[in-house]
Amino acid sequence: MRETREIALEPLCMGPWMEEGDALDPAFIERSIRFVLDKIDANLATFTHQFPAAASRDLVYPATENKDWTTSFWTGMLWLAYEVTGDAKYREAAEIQVKSFTKRAETRFETDTHDLGFLYSLSCVAAYKLTGSEEAKATALLAAELLMERYVEQAGILQAWGDMNDPEQQGRMIIDCNMNLPLLYWASEQTGDPKYAQAAKNHVKQAANYIVRDDASTYHTYYMDVVTGEPRFGQTHQGYDDNSCWARGQAWGIYGFPLSYTYTQDNELLTLTKKLSHYFLNRLPKDGISYWDLIFVYGNEQERDSSAAAITACGLLELYKHLDAGDWDRGMYRQAAWQIVKALSVSYTTAGEPHSNGVLKHGVYNKPRKMGIDECVIWGDYYYFEALVRLSRDWKSYW
Repeated sequence: MRETREIALEPLCMGPWMEEGDALDPAFIERSIRFVLDKIDANLATFTHQFPAAASRDLVYPATENKDWTTSFWTGMLWLAYEVTGDAKYREAAEIQVKSFTKRAETRFETDTHDLGFLYSLSCVAAYKLTGSEEAKATALLAAELLMERYVEQAGILQAWGDMNDPEQQGRMIIDCNMNLPLLYWASEQTGDPKYAQAAKNHVKQAANYIVRDDASTYHTYYMDVVTGEPRFGQTHQGYDDNSCWARGQAWGIYGFPLSYTYTQDNELLTLTKKLSHYFLNRLPKDGISYWDLIFVYGNEQERDSSAAAITACGLLELYKHLDAGDWDRGMYRQAAWQIVKALSVSYTTAGEPHSNGVLKHGVYNKPRKMGIDECVIWGDYYYFEALVRLSRDWKSYW
Protein backbone atom coordinates (compact mmCIF):
# COMPACT_ATOMS: atom_id res chain seq x y z
CA MET A 1 0.00 0.00 0.00
CA ARG A 2 1.15 3.57 -0.56
CA GLU A 3 2.37 4.62 2.84
CA THR A 4 1.31 8.28 2.51
CA ARG A 5 -2.30 7.54 1.56
CA GLU A 6 -5.32 6.94 3.76
CA ILE A 7 -8.34 5.38 2.05
CA ALA A 8 -11.66 6.46 3.48
CA LEU A 9 -13.99 4.13 5.37
CA GLU A 10 -17.54 5.43 5.12
CA PRO A 11 -19.87 4.48 7.96
CA LEU A 12 -22.15 1.71 6.73
CA CYS A 13 -25.63 3.20 6.32
CA MET A 14 -28.79 1.19 6.89
CA GLY A 15 -30.56 1.87 3.61
CA PRO A 16 -34.25 1.05 3.08
CA TRP A 17 -33.30 -2.26 1.44
CA MET A 18 -31.46 -3.42 4.57
CA GLU A 19 -33.79 -5.15 7.03
CA GLU A 20 -32.05 -5.75 10.33
CA GLY A 21 -32.91 -9.08 11.87
CA ASP A 22 -34.13 -10.64 8.59
CA ALA A 23 -32.89 -14.17 9.25
CA LEU A 24 -31.72 -16.56 6.57
CA ASP A 25 -34.55 -18.68 5.25
CA PRO A 26 -33.17 -22.13 4.33
CA ALA A 27 -36.38 -23.18 2.57
CA PHE A 28 -36.32 -20.01 0.43
CA ILE A 29 -32.69 -20.61 -0.44
CA GLU A 30 -33.36 -24.23 -1.43
CA ARG A 31 -36.28 -23.17 -3.65
CA SER A 32 -34.04 -20.62 -5.31
CA ILE A 33 -31.37 -23.28 -5.88
CA ARG A 34 -34.02 -25.56 -7.36
CA PHE A 35 -34.96 -22.85 -9.85
CA VAL A 36 -31.33 -22.63 -11.01
CA LEU A 37 -31.07 -26.42 -11.29
CA ASP A 38 -34.22 -26.55 -13.39
CA LYS A 39 -32.73 -23.98 -15.74
CA ILE A 40 -29.52 -25.99 -16.01
CA ASP A 41 -31.50 -29.15 -16.74
CA ALA A 42 -33.37 -27.40 -19.53
CA ASN A 43 -30.07 -26.25 -21.05
CA LEU A 44 -27.98 -29.41 -20.75
CA ALA A 45 -28.71 -30.72 -24.24
CA THR A 46 -27.66 -27.44 -25.84
CA PHE A 47 -24.77 -26.52 -23.57
CA THR A 48 -22.73 -29.69 -23.13
CA HIS A 49 -20.61 -29.52 -26.27
CA GLN A 50 -21.22 -25.78 -26.65
CA PHE A 51 -21.44 -22.84 -24.28
CA PRO A 52 -23.83 -19.97 -23.62
CA ALA A 53 -22.72 -16.66 -25.14
CA ALA A 54 -21.60 -13.95 -22.74
CA ALA A 55 -24.95 -12.14 -22.88
CA SER A 56 -28.42 -13.13 -23.96
CA ARG A 57 -30.48 -11.67 -26.79
CA ASP A 58 -34.06 -11.08 -25.71
CA LEU A 59 -33.15 -13.11 -22.60
CA VAL A 60 -32.01 -16.14 -24.66
CA TYR A 61 -28.34 -17.16 -24.75
CA PRO A 62 -27.12 -18.16 -28.21
CA ALA A 63 -24.80 -21.18 -28.31
CA THR A 64 -21.12 -20.51 -28.94
CA GLU A 65 -17.79 -22.32 -29.09
CA ASN A 66 -15.22 -22.14 -26.30
CA LYS A 67 -13.69 -18.84 -27.37
CA ASP A 68 -14.83 -16.06 -25.02
CA TRP A 69 -13.61 -15.05 -21.54
CA THR A 70 -16.98 -16.11 -20.13
CA THR A 71 -17.39 -19.76 -21.13
CA SER A 72 -16.25 -21.21 -17.81
CA PHE A 73 -19.09 -19.61 -15.88
CA TRP A 74 -21.46 -22.19 -17.34
CA THR A 75 -18.98 -24.98 -16.54
CA GLY A 76 -18.75 -23.61 -13.01
CA MET A 77 -22.53 -23.81 -12.73
CA LEU A 78 -22.35 -27.48 -13.76
CA TRP A 79 -19.81 -28.15 -11.02
CA LEU A 80 -21.96 -26.35 -8.46
CA ALA A 81 -24.97 -28.41 -9.59
CA TYR A 82 -22.93 -31.59 -9.19
CA GLU A 83 -21.88 -30.57 -5.68
CA VAL A 84 -25.41 -29.66 -4.63
CA THR A 85 -27.10 -32.77 -5.99
CA GLY A 86 -24.44 -35.44 -6.46
CA ASP A 87 -26.08 -36.18 -9.82
CA ALA A 88 -23.59 -37.67 -12.28
CA LYS A 89 -25.20 -35.99 -15.29
CA TYR A 90 -23.74 -32.63 -14.25
CA ARG A 91 -20.28 -34.09 -13.70
CA GLU A 92 -20.38 -35.84 -17.08
CA ALA A 93 -21.30 -32.61 -18.88
CA ALA A 94 -18.65 -30.64 -16.98
CA GLU A 95 -15.97 -33.21 -17.80
CA ILE A 96 -16.80 -32.96 -21.50
CA GLN A 97 -16.28 -29.23 -21.18
CA VAL A 98 -13.00 -29.67 -19.32
CA LYS A 99 -11.66 -31.47 -22.40
CA SER A 100 -12.60 -28.40 -24.43
CA PHE A 101 -10.61 -26.22 -22.04
CA THR A 102 -7.64 -28.57 -22.32
CA LYS A 103 -7.70 -28.24 -26.11
CA ARG A 104 -8.05 -24.46 -25.82
CA ALA A 105 -4.96 -24.17 -23.61
CA GLU A 106 -2.86 -26.62 -25.62
CA THR A 107 -3.61 -24.84 -28.90
CA ARG A 108 -3.39 -21.38 -27.27
CA PHE A 109 -6.77 -20.52 -28.77
CA GLU A 110 -7.93 -17.12 -27.49
CA THR A 111 -5.61 -17.30 -24.48
CA ASP A 112 -4.02 -13.87 -24.94
CA THR A 113 -5.85 -12.47 -21.91
CA HIS A 114 -5.64 -12.15 -18.15
CA ASP A 115 -9.03 -13.90 -17.96
CA LEU A 116 -7.32 -17.28 -17.87
CA GLY A 117 -8.05 -17.26 -14.14
CA PHE A 118 -11.78 -17.04 -14.74
CA LEU A 119 -11.56 -19.65 -17.48
CA TYR A 120 -9.53 -22.28 -15.68
CA SER A 121 -10.45 -21.84 -12.00
CA LEU A 122 -14.11 -22.61 -12.68
CA SER A 123 -13.43 -25.42 -15.14
CA CYS A 124 -10.19 -27.27 -14.43
CA VAL A 125 -9.27 -26.24 -10.87
CA ALA A 126 -12.84 -27.01 -9.83
CA ALA A 127 -12.64 -30.38 -11.59
CA TYR A 128 -9.39 -31.25 -9.82
CA LYS A 129 -10.71 -30.20 -6.41
CA LEU A 130 -13.95 -32.15 -6.84
CA THR A 131 -12.80 -35.26 -8.70
CA GLY A 132 -9.01 -35.42 -8.42
CA SER A 133 -8.64 -35.33 -12.20
CA GLU A 134 -4.94 -35.22 -13.10
CA GLU A 135 -5.81 -34.07 -16.63
CA ALA A 136 -7.69 -31.09 -15.22
CA LYS A 137 -4.81 -30.31 -12.85
CA ALA A 138 -2.26 -30.39 -15.68
CA THR A 139 -4.44 -28.15 -17.82
CA ALA A 140 -4.89 -25.62 -15.01
CA LEU A 141 -1.13 -25.53 -14.46
CA LEU A 142 -0.62 -24.94 -18.18
CA ALA A 143 -3.12 -22.08 -17.98
CA ALA A 144 -1.12 -20.61 -15.08
CA GLU A 145 1.99 -20.69 -17.27
CA LEU A 146 0.11 -18.90 -20.04
CA LEU A 147 -1.09 -16.31 -17.55
CA MET A 148 2.48 -15.72 -16.37
CA GLU A 149 3.36 -14.68 -19.91
CA ARG A 150 1.30 -11.56 -19.20
CA TYR A 151 3.31 -10.58 -16.13
CA VAL A 152 5.23 -7.32 -16.50
CA GLU A 153 7.93 -7.57 -13.86
CA GLN A 154 9.01 -3.94 -13.84
CA ALA A 155 5.44 -2.74 -13.26
CA GLY A 156 4.50 -5.67 -11.01
CA ILE A 157 1.25 -6.35 -12.87
CA LEU A 158 -0.48 -8.77 -15.19
CA GLN A 159 -1.36 -6.92 -18.38
CA ALA A 160 -5.05 -7.24 -19.08
CA TRP A 161 -5.49 -7.52 -22.81
CA GLY A 162 -3.83 -7.68 -26.16
CA ASP A 163 -0.32 -7.98 -27.53
CA MET A 164 2.25 -7.26 -24.83
CA ASN A 165 3.93 -4.76 -27.18
CA ASP A 166 0.75 -2.94 -28.18
CA PRO A 167 1.22 0.68 -26.99
CA GLU A 168 -2.55 0.98 -26.45
CA GLN A 169 -2.54 -1.97 -24.04
CA GLN A 170 0.95 -1.97 -22.53
CA GLY A 171 0.93 -1.66 -18.76
CA ARG A 172 -2.86 -1.78 -18.44
CA MET A 173 -4.25 -3.57 -15.41
CA ILE A 174 -7.96 -3.78 -14.67
CA ILE A 175 -9.92 -4.42 -11.50
CA ASP A 176 -11.35 -7.65 -12.95
CA CYS A 177 -7.92 -9.28 -12.73
CA ASN A 178 -8.25 -9.63 -8.96
CA MET A 179 -10.44 -12.64 -9.72
CA ASN A 180 -7.77 -14.23 -11.93
CA LEU A 181 -5.07 -14.26 -9.26
CA PRO A 182 -6.27 -17.38 -7.37
CA LEU A 183 -5.13 -19.53 -10.31
CA LEU A 184 -1.57 -18.34 -9.69
CA TYR A 185 -1.67 -18.85 -5.93
CA TRP A 186 -3.04 -22.35 -6.52
CA ALA A 187 -0.29 -23.09 -9.04
CA SER A 188 2.37 -22.27 -6.45
CA GLU A 189 0.65 -24.54 -3.94
CA GLN A 190 0.63 -27.41 -6.43
CA THR A 191 4.14 -27.01 -7.83
CA GLY A 192 6.07 -25.55 -4.92
CA ASP A 193 7.34 -22.83 -7.26
CA PRO A 194 6.80 -19.41 -5.63
CA LYS A 195 6.94 -17.45 -8.90
CA TYR A 196 3.21 -17.69 -9.53
CA ALA A 197 2.15 -16.54 -6.07
CA GLN A 198 4.76 -13.76 -6.07
CA ALA A 199 3.37 -12.36 -9.32
CA ALA A 200 -0.14 -12.49 -7.85
CA LYS A 201 0.98 -10.76 -4.64
CA ASN A 202 2.71 -8.03 -6.62
CA HIS A 203 -0.33 -7.48 -8.82
CA VAL A 204 -2.83 -7.26 -5.98
CA LYS A 205 -0.57 -4.76 -4.21
CA GLN A 206 -0.46 -2.57 -7.32
CA ALA A 207 -4.24 -2.85 -7.71
CA ALA A 208 -4.70 -1.75 -4.11
CA ASN A 209 -2.25 1.09 -4.58
CA TYR A 210 -3.55 2.54 -7.81
CA ILE A 211 -6.91 1.16 -8.93
CA VAL A 212 -8.50 2.00 -5.57
CA ARG A 213 -9.09 5.74 -5.15
CA ASP A 214 -8.80 7.66 -1.89
CA ASP A 215 -12.58 7.51 -1.32
CA ALA A 216 -12.61 3.69 -1.74
CA SER A 217 -14.17 3.83 -5.19
CA THR A 218 -12.26 2.19 -8.03
CA TYR A 219 -11.06 2.85 -11.51
CA HIS A 220 -11.89 0.13 -13.98
CA THR A 221 -8.44 0.28 -15.54
CA TYR A 222 -5.08 1.79 -14.64
CA TYR A 223 -1.90 2.18 -16.71
CA MET A 224 1.60 1.55 -15.38
CA ASP A 225 4.85 2.46 -17.13
CA VAL A 226 6.33 -0.85 -18.26
CA VAL A 227 9.88 0.55 -18.34
CA THR A 228 10.08 2.51 -15.08
CA GLY A 229 7.27 0.79 -13.16
CA GLU A 230 5.80 4.18 -12.28
CA PRO A 231 2.02 4.80 -12.18
CA ARG A 232 0.56 6.68 -15.13
CA PHE A 233 -3.22 7.24 -15.06
CA GLY A 234 -6.61 5.67 -14.46
CA GLN A 235 -9.46 5.29 -16.92
CA THR A 236 -12.68 3.44 -17.41
CA HIS A 237 -13.57 0.97 -20.12
CA GLN A 238 -17.11 -0.02 -19.17
CA GLY A 239 -18.11 2.62 -16.62
CA TYR A 240 -19.93 5.93 -17.14
CA ASP A 241 -16.73 7.98 -17.27
CA ASP A 242 -13.16 7.96 -16.01
CA ASN A 243 -14.12 9.50 -12.67
CA SER A 244 -17.21 7.43 -11.93
CA CYS A 245 -17.28 4.00 -10.29
CA TRP A 246 -18.37 1.13 -12.53
CA ALA A 247 -20.53 -1.10 -10.34
CA ARG A 248 -19.24 -4.44 -11.57
CA GLY A 249 -15.67 -3.22 -11.21
CA GLN A 250 -16.30 -2.32 -7.58
CA ALA A 251 -17.81 -5.78 -7.16
CA TRP A 252 -14.70 -7.44 -8.62
CA GLY A 253 -12.71 -5.58 -5.97
CA ILE A 254 -15.05 -6.58 -3.16
CA TYR A 255 -14.67 -10.25 -4.09
CA GLY A 256 -11.13 -10.26 -5.46
CA PHE A 257 -9.23 -8.65 -2.60
CA PRO A 258 -10.42 -11.14 0.06
CA LEU A 259 -9.63 -14.02 -2.31
CA SER A 260 -6.01 -12.87 -2.25
CA TYR A 261 -6.24 -12.69 1.54
CA THR A 262 -7.13 -16.40 1.52
CA TYR A 263 -3.63 -17.12 0.21
CA THR A 264 -1.56 -14.26 1.66
CA GLN A 265 -3.17 -13.67 5.07
CA ASP A 266 -2.51 -9.96 4.54
CA ASN A 267 -5.02 -8.24 6.83
CA GLU A 268 -4.74 -4.99 4.90
CA LEU A 269 -6.69 -6.69 2.12
CA LEU A 270 -9.63 -7.31 4.47
CA THR A 271 -9.53 -3.72 5.69
CA LEU A 272 -9.52 -2.54 2.09
CA THR A 273 -12.42 -4.84 1.21
CA LYS A 274 -14.49 -3.32 4.01
CA LYS A 275 -13.91 0.14 2.56
CA LEU A 276 -14.92 -0.91 -0.95
CA SER A 277 -17.96 -2.72 0.44
CA HIS A 278 -19.21 0.30 2.37
CA TYR A 279 -18.82 2.48 -0.70
CA PHE A 280 -20.88 0.02 -2.75
CA LEU A 281 -23.58 -0.67 -0.17
CA ASN A 282 -24.09 3.01 0.62
CA ARG A 283 -24.97 3.70 -3.02
CA LEU A 284 -27.70 1.14 -3.54
CA PRO A 285 -31.25 2.11 -4.53
CA LYS A 286 -34.32 1.10 -2.54
CA ASP A 287 -34.37 -2.56 -3.55
CA GLY A 288 -30.63 -3.14 -2.95
CA ILE A 289 -29.65 -3.90 -6.55
CA SER A 290 -27.13 -1.45 -7.97
CA TYR A 291 -27.32 0.52 -11.16
CA TRP A 292 -24.64 -0.32 -13.73
CA ASP A 293 -22.48 2.55 -12.45
CA LEU A 294 -22.50 3.73 -8.84
CA ILE A 295 -22.71 7.36 -9.96
CA PHE A 296 -26.43 6.56 -10.32
CA VAL A 297 -28.37 6.00 -7.11
CA TYR A 298 -32.00 6.66 -8.08
CA GLY A 299 -34.32 7.08 -11.07
CA ASN A 300 -35.55 4.80 -13.83
CA GLU A 301 -33.54 6.11 -16.76
CA GLN A 302 -30.50 3.89 -16.08
CA GLU A 303 -30.25 0.12 -16.06
CA ARG A 304 -29.49 -2.02 -13.02
CA ASP A 305 -26.74 -4.60 -13.13
CA SER A 306 -27.92 -7.71 -11.35
CA SER A 307 -24.54 -9.35 -12.02
CA ALA A 308 -22.72 -6.71 -9.96
CA ALA A 309 -25.11 -7.45 -7.11
CA ALA A 310 -24.49 -11.21 -7.31
CA ILE A 311 -20.70 -10.79 -7.38
CA THR A 312 -20.86 -8.42 -4.41
CA ALA A 313 -22.94 -10.92 -2.43
CA CYS A 314 -20.23 -13.55 -2.96
CA GLY A 315 -17.55 -11.07 -1.96
CA LEU A 316 -19.37 -10.08 1.21
CA LEU A 317 -19.74 -13.74 2.17
CA GLU A 318 -16.03 -14.31 1.52
CA LEU A 319 -15.21 -11.28 3.68
CA TYR A 320 -17.54 -12.52 6.43
CA LYS A 321 -15.75 -15.88 6.45
CA HIS A 322 -12.37 -14.30 7.24
CA LEU A 323 -13.36 -11.76 9.90
CA ASP A 324 -13.12 -12.43 13.62
CA ALA A 325 -16.37 -13.07 15.44
CA GLY A 326 -15.87 -9.87 17.42
CA ASP A 327 -15.66 -7.66 14.33
CA TRP A 328 -18.25 -4.90 14.66
CA ASP A 329 -19.54 -5.07 11.08
CA ARG A 330 -19.11 -8.79 10.38
CA GLY A 331 -22.76 -9.72 10.81
CA MET A 332 -23.85 -6.79 8.66
CA TYR A 333 -21.86 -8.10 5.70
CA ARG A 334 -23.58 -11.48 5.84
CA GLN A 335 -26.93 -9.81 6.31
CA ALA A 336 -26.33 -7.54 3.33
CA ALA A 337 -25.33 -10.50 1.17
CA TRP A 338 -28.45 -12.41 2.16
CA GLN A 339 -30.75 -9.50 1.42
CA ILE A 340 -29.14 -8.82 -1.94
CA VAL A 341 -29.56 -12.47 -2.89
CA LYS A 342 -33.15 -12.44 -1.67
CA ALA A 343 -33.91 -9.32 -3.72
CA LEU A 344 -32.41 -11.01 -6.79
CA SER A 345 -34.48 -14.13 -6.15
CA VAL A 346 -37.73 -12.23 -5.74
CA SER A 347 -37.51 -9.69 -8.55
CA TYR A 348 -34.58 -10.36 -10.88
CA THR A 349 -34.83 -13.97 -12.05
CA THR A 350 -36.39 -15.12 -15.30
CA ALA A 351 -39.16 -16.98 -13.47
CA GLY A 352 -41.74 -14.89 -15.32
CA GLU A 353 -39.98 -15.29 -18.67
CA PRO A 354 -40.67 -18.87 -19.80
CA HIS A 355 -38.89 -18.36 -23.14
CA SER A 356 -35.60 -17.42 -21.42
CA ASN A 357 -32.76 -19.90 -20.94
CA GLY A 358 -31.00 -17.58 -18.50
CA VAL A 359 -31.30 -17.26 -14.72
CA LEU A 360 -30.89 -13.58 -13.84
CA LYS A 361 -32.31 -10.80 -15.96
CA HIS A 362 -31.48 -7.07 -15.77
CA GLY A 363 -27.75 -7.55 -16.25
CA VAL A 364 -25.47 -5.21 -18.18
CA TYR A 365 -22.43 -6.39 -20.09
CA ASN A 366 -20.97 -3.16 -21.51
CA LYS A 367 -23.23 -0.10 -21.58
CA PRO A 368 -20.83 2.33 -23.36
CA ARG A 369 -20.32 -0.16 -26.19
CA LYS A 370 -24.02 -1.13 -26.33
CA MET A 371 -23.37 -4.78 -25.49
CA GLY A 372 -25.77 -6.95 -23.50
CA ILE A 373 -27.83 -4.16 -21.94
CA ASP A 374 -30.72 -5.28 -19.68
CA GLU A 375 -30.11 -8.92 -20.51
CA CYS A 376 -28.98 -12.11 -18.84
CA VAL A 377 -25.19 -12.31 -18.52
CA ILE A 378 -23.67 -15.69 -17.83
CA TRP A 379 -21.37 -14.53 -15.00
CA GLY A 380 -24.40 -13.06 -13.24
CA ASP A 381 -26.08 -16.48 -13.38
CA TYR A 382 -22.95 -18.17 -12.03
CA TYR A 383 -22.35 -15.79 -9.12
CA TYR A 384 -26.03 -15.84 -8.15
CA PHE A 385 -25.82 -19.64 -7.96
CA GLU A 386 -22.53 -19.50 -6.04
CA ALA A 387 -24.02 -17.05 -3.53
CA LEU A 388 -26.99 -19.34 -2.97
CA VAL A 389 -24.69 -22.32 -2.45
CA ARG A 390 -22.55 -20.29 -0.04
CA LEU A 391 -25.66 -19.41 1.97
CA SER A 392 -26.85 -23.01 2.04
CA ARG A 393 -23.71 -24.79 3.29
CA ASP A 394 -20.01 -24.55 4.17
CA TRP A 395 -18.82 -24.33 0.58
CA LYS A 396 -15.23 -25.06 -0.41
CA SER A 397 -14.24 -22.44 -2.96
CA TYR A 398 -13.07 -23.18 -6.50
CA TRP A 399 -11.08 -19.93 -6.38
